Amino acid sequence: QVQLTESGGGLAQAGGSLRLSCRASGSILSINAMIWYRQGPGQPRERVAGFTSDGLLKYADSVKGRFAISRDNAKNTMYLQMNSLKPEDTAVYYCNAHVEDQPFSYLEVWGQGTLVTVSS
Repeated sequence: QVQLTESGGGLAQAGGSLRLSCRASGSILSINAMIWYRQGPGQPRERVAGFTSDGLLKYADSVKGRFAISRDNAKNTMYLQMNSLKPEDTAVYYCNAHVEDQPFSYLEVWGQGTLVTVSS
């Protein structure tokens, strides 16, 4: 079984910063992709940033230049550094990973989400 645990959400003022973490634990042979999603009030879930299966970094246009992702492979952890936060960044942020848990067995796993609230 594989679990994703997010942390680092909270309240920030507009223009401030927060850093989110997503740690994968359990039976993991490899992590092929890790992606941050978010879902604002009354909004559909949207992809924010992530590492693709071929190792590329990708960002949504709405966060380019403000957010940065990084990862620590030894810890199976991905980070999302969020700078210059805006009220419209308010959302529940979810971590998603595509994991090989056994040889040739692949899972898509979601974290429980962490709330980010940005006040104006």
